[in-house]
Amino acid sequence: MLMQSPVQASVIISTYNQPKWLELVLYSYELQTVSNFELIIADDGSDNSTKTVIDAFKTASKLSVIHVWQEDEGFQKTKILNKAIMASNSDYLIFTDGDCIARADFVETHLKLKRPNCALSGGYFKLTERISQSITKEIIENQKCFDKQWLLAKGQPKTFKLNKLTRSKIKAKLLNAFTPTKATFDGMNVSCYKKDIIEVNGFDERMQYGGEDREVGERMMNNGIKFLQVRYSTICVHLHHERPYKNVQSERNNKKIRQETKRSKSTYTEFGINK
Repeated sequence: MLMQSPVQASVIISTYNQPKWLELVLYSYELQTVSNFELIIADDGSDNSTKTVIDAFKTASKLSVIHVWQEDEGFQKTKILNKAIMASNSDYLIFTDGDCIARADFVETHLKLKRPNCALSGGYFKLTERISQSITKEIIENQKCFDKQWLLAKGQPKTFKLNKLTRSKIKAKLLNAFTPTKATFDGMNVSCYKKDIIEVNGFDERMQYGGEDREVGERMMNNGIKFLQVRYSTICVHLHHERPYKNVQSERNNKKIRQETKRSKSTYTEFGINK
């Protein structure tokens, strides 16, 4: 009997009650140029309509899919991400969101660019609400949502940000080198070795919406992990949606925690994976 080789990456996708978007996002992983990875869906309390989408995908997909779910107790993304980290079966983790469609080379590029003692900091390209609503599996299969000309024809505004969709490796390398944007831990497109995030005890579970992902990256940097800029290489497009969970108080609390992490050069949180 052939032994299955261990998965090279665990793609952790966070979601909350966006089954329509999640269905499209999951489909984009079925089209990846490599298949030796698992999907872990970090579900912060979605209802059954999300489970239905995941179960249907699991049945049809060649990929290993793990659904990690917790009760809905408001925005608790940091808690579900810590659970997803512990459920992963790979030594390399790619974090993204359930509203970000991955280009076909997304996982392959993360794996090609990974380096010891480093994390990869990607970005996303925001689609307009109108284009987001028009995306179908067929459009993803043909990779049209990553095609600059197709997007412009559909009414996407012409801005410099369209360069985020470049297919030229040389152009991507140059833009990564010269972008003024700092390489940080942005949860919609970032990857790192599992041991490096576990060493800092994962996400701080006191944190709700607003910079909660940046803070874990700041602890990782304090612990000697270098963040590399790959925003023009690891490509995903973001589907438009509102953010009802956004609130001023949680952003204030998060800011205080981040300031303390910076001040004390903290490399560990007492409020993470291990309590």
